[in-house]
Amino acid sequence: MGSNAKGRTEMEVGDDGVAIITIINPPVNALSFDVLFSLRDSYEQAMKRDDVKAIVVTGAMGKFSGGFDIAVFGVLQGGKGDQPSVSNISIEVITEIFEAARKPAVAAIHGLALGGGLEVAMACHARISTPTAQLGLPELQLGIIPGFGGTQRLPRLVGLSKALEMMLTSKLIKGQEAHSLGLVDDIAPPEELITTARKRALEILEWRRPWVHSLHRTDKLESLAEAKEIFETARVQARKQSPNLKHPFACIDVIEMGVVFGPRAGLRKEVEEFQGLLHTDTCKSLIHIFFAQRSTTKVPGVTDLGLAPRKITKVAIVGGGLMGSGIATALILSNYPVILKEVNDEFLQAGIDRVRANLQSRVEKGNMTKENFEKTISLLKGVLDYESFKDVDMVIEAVTENVSLKQQIFADLEKYCPPHCMLATNTSTIDLELIGERTKSCDRIIGAHFFSPAHVMPLLEIVRTKHTDEQVIVDLLDVGKTIKKTPIIIGNCTGFAVNRMFFPYSQAAILLAERGVDPYRIDREISKFGMPMGPFRLCDLVGFGVAEAATSQFVQDFPERTYKSVLIPLMQEDKNAGESTRKGFYVYDQNRKAGPNPELKSYIEKARSTSGISVDPKLMKLSEKDIVEMILFPVVNEACRVLAEGIAVKAADLDIAGVMGMGFPSYRGGLMFWADSLGSNYIYSRLEEWSKQYGGFFKSCGYLAERATQGATLSAPVGDAKPQI
Repeated sequence: MGSNAKGRTEMEVGDDGVAIITIINPPVNALSFDVLFSLRDSYEQAMKRDDVKAIVVTGAMGKFSGGFDIAVFGVLQGGKGDQPSVSNISIEVITEIFEAARKPAVAAIHGLALGGGLEVAMACHARISTPTAQLGLPELQLGIIPGFGGTQRLPRLVGLSKALEMMLTSKLIKGQEAHSLGLVDDIAPPEELITTARKRALEILEWRRPWVHSLHRTDKLESLAEAKEIFETARVQARKQSPNLKHPFACIDVIEMGVVFGPRAGLRKEVEEFQGLLHTDTCKSLIHIFFAQRSTTKVPGVTDLGLAPRKITKVAIVGGGLMGSGIATALILSNYPVILKEVNDEFLQAGIDRVRANLQSRVEKGNMTKENFEKTISLLKGVLDYESFKDVDMVIEAVTENVSLKQQIFADLEKYCPPHCMLATNTSTIDLELIGERTKSCDRIIGAHFFSPAHVMPLLEIVRTKHTDEQVIVDLLDVGKTIKKTPIIIGNCTGFAVNRMFFPYSQAAILLAERGVDPYRIDREISKFGMPMGPFRLCDLVGFGVAEAATSQFVQDFPERTYKSVLIPLMQEDKNAGESTRKGFYVYDQNRKAGPNPELKSYIEKARSTSGISVDPKLMKLSEKDIVEMILFPVVNEACRVLAEGIAVKAADLDIAGVMGMGFPSYRGGLMFWADSLGSNYIYSRLEEWSKQYGGFFKSCGYLAERATQGATLSAPVGDAKPQI
């Protein structure tokens, strides 16, 4: 078969009369329609053949199946092409051919059995798994529900509470746990997996083991009264965790239907809900994010040159503060030996203690064993000078945002590090050209901007200057992947992508507050929209010192479009500096619980009179939608500039930057995707209207104006602007 070979299955019949059917669709054996229909044909052939007594279903190359092919969803959503209906597969293929087979079938699971892959396995009459295989139904992450009977079979195999937890949180479990729950019937090491499955299939045939149809089991289901309580609790949880989403409730309804009216009714409702959810904005948004996240590492002119990443065997970090210690934690967790450098014993000890505390909290949560803790912490070594930098492959500088200090450090690094060593900085705002000004090593200087806390937050901004060597970028991409971050490659500018796009976030909020909008209402509406916290709560968390430093950088570089306010400096004078001082826009009790700051009103009045601004009665009557748009459209406007200047490679990268760096709701598809759902023309006309009333802060950039005039999407590549449908 050529390189565009379709997915398929192959069948091989052994002397013992067991047919081994193997799913083949690299890399994860996704269930495309080709694979599913080939699996059905193999089953039908096995039923016809007299030399076949039983079946074992498995996957090629150490993986059972990663689930239904997500690329097909896009095709189904577009309604293009004559794709078969998913609905028929659940009942006509999985239930009436696989589960109803007249010969026993056993699933042999290794690697992973996710989504549709696990649903096929649950329709088999038994399951054997390796101890470390990952099993789960993560469909809700894509805004849909399981569509091949998973909502009906999983509860019957593991009970309602566990099944709801696995589906609603998309939690994957290992083979060992799946066995203890009853999802799989036996555990076997990889080399004995097929033999064990063959044996089990023949034992079922000889009635020495039960022949089980998962769909009709009831022994694990709670009584109706108990079930009702479990569903109610699940709904309360879902309302709390995802008030803006419909699909978690659809999932609960479908499971309940099966429990109350029987599995066939449940299957029919599952199909109906699945089809409906597939066409929702939530599903389209989450599928967009799924693919956008996988494509951040494809960068024309960098990753298509055939460069292989060099091996990074030792990393040094300069600065053991909050960021440095977080980065050190992320690296040693992925087995990189790390040297942490500080200026004196006291700071060094504090840095090492922070790393220990980060690991300790993993031990306490049960995510790390004591032995593993010792092994991991032993990879960290503290130093006070550059002597041991002579054989490091990569340095990450993470000291305070001070230009001359950083310049001095880079001049020193050039002296002490080997010539191949990558020199990275974790600066969040300072121009990289400035940082490397006193070196001759501009080709190996690169930004590695982590987000706080660095060992938890998933994003890594990789910042390149016009001098950065492609090899260095490829190396850092590889490190990013190893430490399980999603890397995006960004050009060099003030604030890079995330901080630059979001600098208008708090500025718009202050502009509205000074004109009479209640700051606490702004935070409430923005949280309701789906941001983890509103702009005022965020300022408190970051701290006014950092907020002020970043703002002054933006005021300096973008004077015509920054909103200058004295509100934060006025509050700082009275030692209101955010959460760290227990007083900012909110006041904090000893458990860090936030309440309104009774003095905020007088600070706002003072700021207003200093700036000569008056309360605008129109703004007092803003709707929820208006507040969200006045805070977020300036952010969209700045993202358009980042795109127009070529700082970001593509709009989808900015979607990922916002979702992973700022917590923009993924179920809205990221900032640019969300903006396109509203239309460039609408955003442009709102901004124009506000800029007439409130000044240059709201003025649309040229890119946005041009797209609006063409009626084109904001996300379409330059020179390829597609009209909006």
